[in-house]
Amino acid sequence: MKAKTMIGGVIAVAAVAAGGLWKAAVKSQTPKKIPITLTPPMPFEDITFDSGGGRVHGWFIPAEASAPKPWPLVIIAHGWGSNRSRVLRYARPIWEAGYALFMYDVRSHGASDPVRAASAYLFRDDLLSALQYVTSRPEVDSAAIGVLGHSLGGLGTILAVTEGIAVSAVITDSMPSQFEVIVSSELRRRRLPLFPLAQLIPRIWFWRLGESLKTYRQRDPVMLLNERRKGMQLPMLMVHSKGDHFIPPSELEYFMSKADPPVEHLWVNSGGHSCSEEDPAFWEAVIPFLKKYVQVQSQSQSQSQSQSQSQSQSQSQSQSNESVIPNANIDKIQPT
Repeated sequence: MKAKTMIGGVIAVAAVAAGGLWKAAVKSQTPKKIPITLTPPMPFEDITFDSGGGRVHGWFIPAEASAPKPWPLVIIAHGWGSNRSRVLRYARPIWEAGYALFMYDVRSHGASDPVRAASAYLFRDDLLSALQYVTSRPEVDSAAIGVLGHSLGGLGTILAVTEGIAVSAVITDSMPSQFEVIVSSELRRRRLPLFPLAQLIPRIWFWRLGESLKTYRQRDPVMLLNERRKGMQLPMLMVHSKGDHFIPPSELEYFMSKADPPVEHLWVNSGGHSCSEEDPAFWEAVIPFLKKYVQVQSQSQSQSQSQSQSQSQSQSQSQSNESVIPNANIDKIQPT
């Protein structure tokens, strides 16, 4: 009788523990839906589009009235547990640089429809659907679209690139690179113990997704990106704050150690996970990067002609100077 009681007690404890583990896994896989608290300070349209059988809500922000059509455009993708209003911090400098903007709530975030089990794949799929939407707009140049992805929005962008996303350039900010870091960061956010949950909860996540954790780990995003980049020329700029304690700077170091060919990167000095843009160095790198790689073809040709004329004038002036001072030494600056 005592043995049966003990066995029953053990089963009951195991059932409670399993139930608690399942509840913790579901909770950690369900981002908290934060309401939209801000709207763009410039004219915008409320829009919706379909993705994965759900409705996604977003904003289309036209370029400044003086900007000629078609417009270059930048898609801004938020991270886990965030929404489009929380990445408005990126909007004005890019808009003032001559770009239209597109921002949206990934499903299970903001005002968009919920899903049963969220993951990085959700960020990838909604970005692909967002790109399909913006390229359908006649005022947008489909050959001049860039993406700026923050945190898991950056990882979703990288996963979309491995699927063959057709964009002109990609910028990531504070992006996680390794699955283990994503797990540990989310458990810390939820104030859950890493051991043994970091080993058990991911298995429940992937079971709910109908995916294999083992297969996911074998498909390292950096390795997939390396393979994809062999057949394409995609300018990339990866930014990370040295003061980010949520997704540590070592994540960019890991990415750079694996990236082949190397990608352009920038370290900024700001005090958290969501404030890279507070360092002036961020905009000093981001805006020139966008202007170099995300521009409509006619603008690119115009700039090339302007540069050519400038070079011709410079050569003429140089020849004129040489005729006056034939032995003058001309210093040449070698590119670094």
